[in-house]
Amino acid sequence: MATVDALSLFTGLGLSEHKARETLKNTALSTQLREAATQAQQTLGSTIDKATGTLLYGLASRLKDPRRLSFLVSYIANKKIHTETQLSAALEYVRSHPLDPIDTVDFEQECGVGIVVTPEQIEEAVEAAINRHQSQLLVERYRFNMGLLMGEARAVLKWADGKMIKHEVDMQVLHLLGPKTETDLEKKPKVTKPRPEETDWRTAKDVVENGEAAGQTVSLMEQLRGEALKFHKPGENYKTPGYVTTPHTMDLLKQHLEITGGQVRTRFPPEPNGILHIGHAKAINFNFGYAKANNGICFLRFDDTNPEKEEAKFFTAICDMVAWLGYTPYKVTYASDYFDQLYAWAVELIHRGQAYVCHQRGEELKGHNPPPSPWRDRPIEESLLLFEAMRKGKFAEGEATLRMKLVMEDGKMDPVAYRVKYTPHHRTGDTWCIYPTYDYTHCLCDSIEHITHSLCTKEFQARRSSYFWLCNALDVYCPVQWEYGRLNLHYAVVSKRKILQLVAAGAVRDWDDPRLFTLTALRRRGFPSEAINNFCARVGVTVAQTTMEPHLLEACVRDVLNDTAPRAMAVLESLQVIITNFPAAKSLDIQVPNFPADETKGFHQVPFGPIVFIERTDFKEEPEPGYKRLAWGQPVGLRHTGYVIELQHVVKGPSGSVESLEVTCRRADAGEKPKAFIHWVSQPLTCEIRLYERLFQHKNPEDPAEVPGGFLSDLNPESLQVVEAALVDCSVALAKPFDKFQFERLGYFSVDPDSRQGQLVFNRTVTLKEDPGKV
Repeated sequence: MATVDALSLFTGLGLSEHKARETLKNTALSTQLREAATQAQQTLGSTIDKATGTLLYGLASRLKDPRRLSFLVSYIANKKIHTETQLSAALEYVRSHPLDPIDTVDFEQECGVGIVVTPEQIEEAVEAAINRHQSQLLVERYRFNMGLLMGEARAVLKWADGKMIKHEVDMQVLHLLGPKTETDLEKKPKVTKPRPEETDWRTAKDVVENGEAAGQTVSLMEQLRGEALKFHKPGENYKTPGYVTTPHTMDLLKQHLEITGGQVRTRFPPEPNGILHIGHAKAINFNFGYAKANNGICFLRFDDTNPEKEEAKFFTAICDMVAWLGYTPYKVTYASDYFDQLYAWAVELIHRGQAYVCHQRGEELKGHNPPPSPWRDRPIEESLLLFEAMRKGKFAEGEATLRMKLVMEDGKMDPVAYRVKYTPHHRTGDTWCIYPTYDYTHCLCDSIEHITHSLCTKEFQARRSSYFWLCNALDVYCPVQWEYGRLNLHYAVVSKRKILQLVAAGAVRDWDDPRLFTLTALRRRGFPSEAINNFCARVGVTVAQTTMEPHLLEACVRDVLNDTAPRAMAVLESLQVIITNFPAAKSLDIQVPNFPADETKGFHQVPFGPIVFIERTDFKEEPEPGYKRLAWGQPVGLRHTGYVIELQHVVKGPSGSVESLEVTCRRADAGEKPKAFIHWVSQPLTCEIRLYERLFQHKNPEDPAEVPGGFLSDLNPESLQVVEAALVDCSVALAKPFDKFQFERLGYFSVDPDSRQGQLVFNRTVTLKEDPGKV
């Protein structure tokens, strides 16, 4: 019955029935909204109108300090706060004054209480904005950014209703320009304008949500300047929703500001137990990018608290990938740098009655509802002695742990702070036989390094309560943890464990196999780091988990390589062509532009002789309708030569297969223009070319519903095709590993590190155009 009453109450506020039912599933929100609605009804003595209901819902869903609920509801119910702008200001005010009694005069002034904005004022402000931009409006018409007009009017009339401003802008623009024409309805041309100081960040073409592109054009650096995420300013941690304050908070923040000078500080904290993947690229871009965008610093901190799985090659590879993406850490640090301080704080935590030594086994602590520890209330002195015994190696692994006395947001009780491990550490050797956990280490390392914004993915949201609790339990500076959505890709696995299984099964060669989505693999395949950064920009500053289609990443790759990869010619499956009337006694030197669309970027030289090689698919004895390449009676041009060849004789082997062609040539301007121009090579180099396709056949290879046999059963047998005797023009002879080219008409290719002198190996990075069969 109570649920029915609450449902009726919430729909009475203007919520749809579906929204009301969703709200009821959130206990904290529904409780706060019920209290707000009940109080508002008592104040009004009548039903609540939809506008007031919307504000009450906004209040209940955004207010983190329930002590302020009654105060703010009274202002909404009495129409003193009647716009979204005022509500946002009110919420900001109470966040900024967590421990103070509210000064109502100051509060009302900050929230625009009593200020009335008339329609005439809105009309005048909009008219003034339109006059300032009239010439541009008349040129761009409805392609003009109308948000600029609204923003300028809002800047003048802070407390005006946003809907009224928008309505006035629409009316005045219509009066100025008239109704939209067919030209106005055409798609706006794409314009890329990177900021001068951001030349290493191409402007994002789109922000992508849920795998689809939205129409916004904004660089990631712009997104990370703080406006999109609404991050707190350094030192204003207490304004963050959910931040826990104590009587020491303001003094600690003051000391923090004295140490940092108000500078933004972030950190990228990988575990050195595997290779970074595409999801880490987003984390690197967010942490280093947010610091860079706000003139701050970013630490690269290795979370090296699990010596069993850490290897030197992973430390090196992680540093290399951070540098490859274009970032230089302010400082490289290690959790192990702070082992002495972390141990001292653990002892202090026991002294304060906030931690205890427990003997429950690991298997007892698994699951959602493990039994409470019978040692939770053991005497402090006993826990101190036992913890010291753990430190001295008097317990076997699994016999004792140090646990913290708190309940986390996901209901997990008393997370482990320290455990026994008799594995030498790569930096500290056998100095320690106890090691701290992530739940204990991470927030305290952030505190030591005075991190201002601890950015992490959404799965760590359940650790936020322990993050704040531990810093406050020790009375040390408490940073703010902000969560953002993970970045995943379809047709991929990125789990370290599963990649090891792929390597063991022989499905891939190693962590850097170009079919994987580790960063080392993407680099080896030829993906430019700039394209990875651009992809992160397209994904955008999202808090929801995002699973993207690989072709969106490939589109970013093409955008970069189109401008940076010089052209060359290569033939995968060759067919010899003999020009019987070659116009010179010896080979000609042909000047080929590196970038045909921009010849100012230079040329390279290739030989053109009486014997050339073309793609076997560029000739057919019996062509189907619409075939435009070489055939009987159908000449073709040879790219860049200025010559057209025409078939005279087909030479076949004993089995009837075509072995070579004999042709004649003429100047291209000496007759009818051919239907097609094809690529070719003459006096070529022989090379190996590796053609890559998706490693998996299904979008979600780890989903049992989609792939019942497991991801190893979903391997694509066509994921790698090796062309061992491909031909490439000699202009690439001096190419080095990771050099990139566009092989004309074939795709973009990168020199593989397997290359040796005289034997180049190329990886196909991407095709020239997106495969229309991909979804």
